[in-house]
Amino acid sequence: MAISNTAAHSEYSATGRRHAPERPGFLARLREDKAALRRYLMFGGIALVALVSLAFWLMGGRYVSTDDAYVQAAKLMVSTDVSGIVKEVDVREGQRVKKGQVLFRLDPKPFRIALANAKAQLAQAGLNVQSMQEDYRRMLSDVNAQRAQVDLAQRNYTRYAGLLKANAIAAATYDQARLTLATAQQQLQALQQTADTQLAKLGGSPNLPVEQNPQYQQAAAQVREAQRQLDHSVVRAPFDGIVTEVDSLQPGTLVISAMSAFTTTSAVGLVSDKKVWVEAQMKETDLTRVRDRAPVNFTVDTYPGVKCKGHIDAISQGTGSAFSVLPAENASGNWVKVVQRIPVRVKIDNCPGSPELRAGMSVDVSIDTGKRRWQRMFD
Repeated sequence: MAISNTAAHSEYSATGRRHAPERPGFLARLREDKAALRRYLMFGGIALVALVSLAFWLMGGRYVSTDDAYVQAAKLMVSTDVSGIVKEVDVREGQRVKKGQVLFRLDPKPFRIALANAKAQLAQAGLNVQSMQEDYRRMLSDVNAQRAQVDLAQRNYTRYAGLLKANAIAAATYDQARLTLATAQQQLQALQQTADTQLAKLGGSPNLPVEQNPQYQQAAAQVREAQRQLDHSVVRAPFDGIVTEVDSLQPGTLVISAMSAFTTTSAVGLVSDKKVWVEAQMKETDLTRVRDRAPVNFTVDTYPGVKCKGHIDAISQGTGSAFSVLPAENASGNWVKVVQRIPVRVKIDNCPGSPELRAGMSVDVSIDTGKRRWQRMFD
């Protein structure tokens, strides 16, 4: 009875109202609803992340980039094609020079001596040509005189032949006339051949100007070559730029011409400060949508925070390995495919602040292809 009274008493609240008894299975259903909610949230969250990732992927792909890029500039080891001793070095390391400015000079004395010798040979060649022209005229006179002797010998021979038939002269006299005619004819032929040879030396014309004679022209060419070598003893900058490697060239250094040696032994380096570009080694798989003159953004490691702009100037027709001295041999059974790199030349349009770009600086390049992945799906 006590237990039943207690149970009956618990059905009433402090206010005297009766509580509704709990329905069987309510807590179990509540726990089931929470588990279902967790499942919905878990799968919904995964789906949301997948959709967001897909959206980002479809919106991406517009830019292709690489950090395998470097600043390039027109550069040259300036030397000369004549050999000589360095007399003066007119520039210093890091100096800016203009096109045509003197870099260094060779000792001009040997070249001046060679030029004087060539000019003397030219003058002698002119005298020789004039002498040959006079000789040719003398030879023509000798030919004409000998032709007269032949005519005389011919008349004597004809006369003696008639007298011989009439038995008016001895046979010995006739034979002497015939021999004289033959000798005169041979002499005339020899003189004519000598004159023809002299005419050939005169270029086929005895009245040809001395300056047009082959021998004279050969001597004149030697004078021009000697003058050229003298001019090249003064080495000038072929373009505007900044000189470097000056310390390797000092007065007294022997410069060997490139035509006499396989490599240039002494020279001054010259790097252009105007003809500067960026060369990026792009993966071949990144160039599918890249086109000529596509806009390019790049940064130079030396100047962090400076964002430069440019555009594609040229895409190489071959990969880097295609121009290698020892290209890879792929005709083997253990060949492994490697993504090739294709040089892309970027012309610089603008760099804020105009920072000094030096050849060899590292660059990060980003090329704008102009289309995102979702746009390519409709191409």
